[in-house]
Amino acid sequence: MESLIPEEKIQSKIYLIRDQKVMLDKDLAILYGVSTRDLNKAVHRNILRFPDDFMFQLSKEEFADLMFQFGTSRWGGT
Repeated sequence: MESLIPEEKIQSKIYLIRDQKVMLDKDLAILYGVSTRDLNKAVHRNILRFPDDFMFQLSKEEFADLMFQFGTSRWGGT
């Protein structure tokens, strides 16, 4: 079966954080064609459908590290 989204595009959005392969909510939202806000609202509305280890919040240090890796500025980025 052929995927609608190229595998390389998905693989490029997978990061290793806390020794786990993860995707950021903003990247998942893009793949699903929705806003990050709407994706997060849907998750919170259906929280019982997700196992406890399915997702986690980045710490400030982890977020700062990702910002550094992406070259994102404090005033103009995510």
